[in-house]
Amino acid sequence: MKYILLFAGMIVTSILACKKTEYSFGNIKTPSNLSITAAIQGASTSSPAGDGSGNVTITASATNALTYKIYFGNGDSVLTSTGTASYKYTTLDTNTYTITVNAIGTGGAMSTMSKQIKVLYTYQIPSNVMAALTNGTTKNWIIAKDTVGHFGVGPSNTFSADWYKAQPNEKPSCAYGGVITFAQAGSNSITVNVNNQGSSFLIGAATSFYGQSGGDGCYPISTGGTKTLGFSTSNSGSNSSNSTGIQFTVPGNGIIGFGTGATVYEILSLSPTVMALRNIGSDGNAWYQILRAQ
Repeated sequence: MKYILLFAGMIVTSILACKKTEYSFGNIKTPSNLSITAAIQGASTSSPAGDGSGNVTITASATNALTYKIYFGNGDSVLTSTGTASYKYTTLDTNTYTITVNAIGTGGAMSTMSKQIKVLYTYQIPSNVMAALTNGTTKNWIIAKDTVGHFGVGPSNTFSADWYKAQPNEKPSCAYGGVITFAQAGSNSITVNVNNQGSSFLIGAATSFYGQSGGDGCYPISTGGTKTLGFSTSNSGSNSSNSTGIQFTVPGNGIIGFGTGATVYEILSLSPTVMALRNIGSDGNAWYQILRAQ
């Protein structure tokens, strides 16, 4: 009898120990009063589609929204906690886009709204840039880790890495594992897809920009899939002796090789095999990276 009672007690204890833990989201609130505004750069009564830059700032707001998923109407999208996103449309001439916003609340409860806009884009990507970046179809690039200065930094008023140039293979492996694929997506459109193998190297001043915290190092960030680049004439004050005078904007977190908190990259030099890029990071400094065709 003693052993029977002991065995029964063990069974009861096991059953109680296996009781399923219950979780609760609290009160699930569906976002309400969703609104969308779109500020088209240079828009006026005479030019309602803008100044030809293609730049648009989209702002969404809703009661009880935690995050917003903004779809730009051309396949690109971004997730933002603020409801605000800047974007460059890059299809030539005046085109109509349907912006859709999902306002997401607790437990995934969601409200949706759409808005149509017309945007003018007039910048023509030079044919030599298109050919060198994409080879007319797709082309893979990687960080030129064996080259001195493949990572670098300098003041914002110069166009060389005056303060620091990385030595060959100096950085952690996460800085060199990514493959950056540029693809021709139309007669005047280039996309980029960054496969970072699950992590990217970030400078400490920019970790919060990518939703992380800490100093220089490797972080598990999402690069956001395939994105359409926005090309334009550079506005950095460069000249033909130190730059091609062309820059591109990467939607979302903007990362190409390593993360500085920037989304706009100026092409300092470009050949079919080597490319040098410059951007202004979150710290206000000019950061450099050198890529080579894979």
